[in-house]
Amino acid sequence: MLRSDGGTARARLTVAIRGARNVAAQALTFGRLSPFARPALVNGAAGVVVIADGRPLSVMAFVVAGGKIVAIDVLSDPERLRRLDLSALDA
Repeated sequence: MLRSDGGTARARLTVAIRGARNVAAQALTFGRLSPFARPALVNGAAGVVVIADGRPLSVMAFVVAGGKIVAIDVLSDPERLRRLDLSALDA
């Protein structure tokens, strides 16, 4: 399961995708952002923050069960991203 929230500014990024094959296909489209991805704890779980040119583009949280990623939650809403404290990533 992949849930993505793009907010009103990025409404086209607000999606819910089910199925391992469909989620993997969608994840491949984000592969070009991998150089900007930084590992992070998101709400205490494994995650990634994508930062380019000093501004966050997205925050991804992974739900892992049985050693497999079973869900990915993505926040790419610029309004909500601006309100996050990402100062720990600067260290």
